[in-house]
Amino acid sequence: MLINDEIKAPEVRVIGIGNEQLGIMKIEDARSYAYSNGVDLVLIAPTATPPVCRAVDYGKFCFERDKREKEAKKKQVIVKVKEVQLSCRIEQHDFDTRVNHAKRFLSEGNKVKAVIRFRGREMAHVELGREVIEKFQEACAGFGVSEKKPVFEGRFMSIILSPVKQDKK
Repeated sequence: MLINDEIKAPEVRVIGIGNEQLGIMKIEDARSYAYSNGVDLVLIAPTATPPVCRAVDYGKFCFERDKREKEAKKKQVIVKVKEVQLSCRIEQHDFDTRVNHAKRFLSEGNKVKAVIRFRGREMAHVELGREVIEKFQEACAGFGVSEKKPVFEGRFMSIILSPVKQDKK
């Protein structure tokens, strides 16, 4: 961000100390206004015509800008995709364990990708894998909803479940 003598534009639109519009001025007049009030002239919008400058204490301006950026970063929610691997010959207990893991991931706010890998002759019975995925989807119904139908790519069939939004009271 350019300040004071670094600004090379011949004319600038100036915003005063109290956020009032002072209009378009020559750069020398704008600098003298800022210096007479004991603040810096900071280039806010360099691509505008004419460029926009604000008369403000530069140190305080940077501090407040960084503070706003930190607040925005705190409010961001990072969604991770957790993967659960299944097979078309999965036993009931293993299936229940995978469902419990998926429910935990979904309740934490993460997405879950359920993947079935077909080995050897299992490729001839893709419908068994589809049944397992649909059963998995039904088991996770209260915690997550599928974004789209199961996708079959190469030797893998997968589905992505997104967490259900809970109402906070």
